[in-house]
Amino acid sequence: TMSVGEDAEWLRWVTKQFGSIAGQDKEINLEEFRTALQVKESFFAERFFALFDTDGSGTISLEELLKALSLLVHGTEMDKLRFLFQVYDVDGGSDCTDQRWKVKVAPGGCEGAVVHQVPALRLPGARAGSGCIEPEELCVVLRWCLRESAIALPEQRLRDLTLALFEAADKDHSGSITFEELKEELEAFPEVMENLTISAASWLKPPAAAERSRRPRRLTRAYWHNHRGTLAFLGGYTSLNLLLFSLALQLHPPSTSLTLAPSTSSCPSSPALAPLPLPEVLMLRRCLTWLRATPLGKALPLDQHVACHQLVGYVVLVLAAAHTGAHLANFSRLAQQDGRRALAHYLFSALPEVGGLGGASQRGGPPQGLLAAMLAFSSPCVRRSGHFEVFYWTHLSYISVWTLLLLHGPHFWKWFVVPGCLFVLEKVQGLAWRRAGGLRIVEVNLLPSKVTHLVIERPQSFHYKPGDYIYLNIPAIATYEWHPFTISSAPEQQETLWLHIRSLGQWTNKLYEYFQEPKCPSPEPKPLSRSLREKRGQRWAQVGLSSERSPSLADCFCGLPQCYIDGPYGTPARRIFGSEHAVLIGAGIGITPFASILQSIMYRYRRRKQSCPSCHYSWCEDLRDEEMMLRKVDFIWINRDQKHFEWFVSLLTKLEMEQAEQEPGGRFLEMHMYMTSALSKNDMKAIGLQMALDLLATKEQKDSITGLRTRTQPGRPDWSKVFGKVAEEKRGKVQVFFCGSPALAKVIRAQCERFGFRFFKEHF
Repeated sequence: TMSVGEDAEWLRWVTKQFGSIAGQDKEINLEEFRTALQVKESFFAERFFALFDTDGSGTISLEELLKALSLLVHGTEMDKLRFLFQVYDVDGGSDCTDQRWKVKVAPGGCEGAVVHQVPALRLPGARAGSGCIEPEELCVVLRWCLRESAIALPEQRLRDLTLALFEAADKDHSGSITFEELKEELEAFPEVMENLTISAASWLKPPAAAERSRRPRRLTRAYWHNHRGTLAFLGGYTSLNLLLFSLALQLHPPSTSLTLAPSTSSCPSSPALAPLPLPEVLMLRRCLTWLRATPLGKALPLDQHVACHQLVGYVVLVLAAAHTGAHLANFSRLAQQDGRRALAHYLFSALPEVGGLGGASQRGGPPQGLLAAMLAFSSPCVRRSGHFEVFYWTHLSYISVWTLLLLHGPHFWKWFVVPGCLFVLEKVQGLAWRRAGGLRIVEVNLLPSKVTHLVIERPQSFHYKPGDYIYLNIPAIATYEWHPFTISSAPEQQETLWLHIRSLGQWTNKLYEYFQEPKCPSPEPKPLSRSLREKRGQRWAQVGLSSERSPSLADCFCGLPQCYIDGPYGTPARRIFGSEHAVLIGAGIGITPFASILQSIMYRYRRRKQSCPSCHYSWCEDLRDEEMMLRKVDFIWINRDQKHFEWFVSLLTKLEMEQAEQEPGGRFLEMHMYMTSALSKNDMKAIGLQMALDLLATKEQKDSITGLRTRTQPGRPDWSKVFGKVAEEKRGKVQVFFCGSPALAKVIRAQCERFGFRFFKEHF
């Protein structure tokens, strides 16, 4: 909704747009009208234009435009309702032979084709419409509502929506809807009436600017609560650097350059005499996964280990530059004092007393160059522009850096031995996994929006937690590339692992394209593939999941390629089962970690389900135990369009069925679906459609968009209302887990700090 001040600002914006487009004649036609208001070329743009053109000239003057918009902004509720009615009354006049908008209806009902001419409807004071809405007119309007919201439904479903809304609004069963009947029906939807009453300008406002999240206040209790681990790490790291720097200052003469050179080499970040190779330690994922299971996991910022790795890398390069600069200044000072030797002599001679490129500094320059190359080629513009190999191979130079540092600094080994041993152990374990043999991909499904669903043979010794991720290597795609992907299957699924991979980069696109083209026909699936698929079908039948899926590509290949995995590695999602009230938010393919978690919850339901042998009444025991403290789970899935819901709709359907069987203590799992391409109820172009969808969902107990019982909400979530409702439930301490875009993460983090919720985001 818009305040009075915002409405006035909007009117000024319209005036400015009009002046820039109308030209010297100060009139705009239909095409210019679309451009001025930045609305789509659609049925509704033509309806608005027809209603604003009060003199029927085929053009709109600034006076006509402002008069019409002022009526909508400052008019009464009846004025705004009548405008809505006129938009839906598309026949354009009481004289059917003089209609400019023809509606052709096939014998089957609303197969109408609309002739795109301007109808002769007017605002109050101009020629009136027919005064009633026929079923065919309503069908036409709903068809355009579906197109505006990017929703594709079968023709029969459109008829059902039309019938549901028409039967509800046609109170006297006369076969048409009058203005009074539409008004009475709208009163049954208070949220629609509220939006109509507060600001009709929101109907026609230009596309909203990027959603601005309220900047979180620093130094508040909620901010410290959400960032305490990161702040503690940064504070400790900074203090350690300052402490070692101060100790080095006391050991050297108080000359600026002479003091700075060895002092910087004593800082934990410096590549010269680094007491701790911290950047590499922060990427020991197996060690970090182990730490998550210890009390230290709650105190350390393990979820931000990649960001900390990047930050420490920048500090390393800065201190390396300061260290080198100090030595250069020292050589220059010595050359000036000596008088007999030039600066080049100190730089390129191996003098024990000062170093030089022929001495210790010769072994200090190359690692600094390698570090600079690593930093340059690790930027997002390199990694995400199809040059991942450059990032990968330059980052492998850390081995050369360590070797040169061991030669450069005589005391470096003291600081390297412990983290170096951890690094060697981690790499040895990873190599053991990789050399154990490749795993067979037993099934591939290509899903909407270029998502590749891989079903991989699961090793018997592979154990993981819900929400964990692995590194995947498929030599047929790229021999040396390893990429992280979340496991979307539950740990209770013993035979296979699921991965859902969205095509967003070079490697993922090559993967999708590889399976798009069958290699050779194969009438019979391979024995292992057939066996695993039969077992999976039996297991799904036991837990109640349908084994029907999109057509598999397993039969289209002579032999699916082998793959190698490295992991599993823990994520913030491991905290979910230790929460009291968990809010899971997935945006698009960000649902994958939560798919694993929701499936695991379903398996636990099955294990604890009890039934009475006499009356066959079934119930589920309390799920809470030492490993699972959950009292309530709110699952929010945000998708751009309708097709994206097809990825996990069968799983969500089964979860709803489980919920229907266990309701005595209130709903343990509550799902919320949002479709951002669909226009919300406060948009006039969607009011009729959303009313029809609500009516039909209530009647059939099924959502028309997804087929779930949960009604899909149009537009983006109002996070203030969503989290306000969560806070009112008071089901325990709330922790919010998010997987999706960084931009949306900032918005949700700000709201979490406002309500005092803990916030966790998936990082790879």
